[in-house]
Amino acid sequence: MRMATFNILHGRTVRDGLVHRDRLVEAVRELDADVLALQEVDLDQPRSGMADLTAVAAEAMGAVSHRFVAAISGTPGATWMAATGDEQPGTAAYGIALLSRFPAESWQVLRLPRIPVPFPMYLPGPNRVQIVDEEPRAAMVGCLDTPLGPMTVANTHLSFVPGWNRMQLRRLVRDLQGFPAPRVLMGDLNMVPQAIQRWTRLRPLASGCTFPADAPDRQLDHILTDDRSLRVSRCCTPELPISDHRALVVDVVR
Repeated sequence: MRMATFNILHGRTVRDGLVHRDRLVEAVRELDADVLALQEVDLDQPRSGMADLTAVAAEAMGAVSHRFVAAISGTPGATWMAATGDEQPGTAAYGIALLSRFPAESWQVLRLPRIPVPFPMYLPGPNRVQIVDEEPRAAMVGCLDTPLGPMTVANTHLSFVPGWNRMQLRRLVRDLQGFPAPRVLMGDLNMVPQAIQRWTRLRPLASGCTFPADAPDRQLDHILTDDRSLRVSRCCTPELPISDHRALVVDVVR
């Protein structure tokens, strides 16, 4: 069974700054994943042609089950608010998606702690101190009926703020204990493997540098599990026609 996580940068190609659905379709087909976790996913955003990128990816991979969860309602970088799940149809949104070629027995959204007010932060570049209004974060959890047996799979995109992403990770790992084992956590965790190992008891299924895509020198994207019986037959980090991240891909067997 192939599992993959990919921060798609709302389908944008870095070299020209454009979003084309066919590039997203090409990337998803190249991954050929059975279970796919996507981050930075647009819904009804002008910058991505008002497309439902989750539905585009689902059709490309042949998913029978998929769910999108909005982290924000509105337009990133412009006017937005924290999503609640009660938004009206047609509302522009941005978030994460979990897709599967296998049926899902259930889906659940977990909302993660958020820094409640804008705050100053040192960032690379000429204007080193910037005021950051950190976007909300969430996790999509699916209980999937896979060929390897029932499996709880979670997808998330954690904060880039050091310390805060650690708090979110610890909360998420704790909350996942309430779901049936075995469990797999996938996503852009914005933390390197050493930090992940320090703050969780989950076993990495895949390793490899994923960021930046053109010359990756660090791993921010992870696939972790508490299932000791899963074995890895193949792992790779392909460079795809979209995004500033590489995908992280693993083939697992029992």
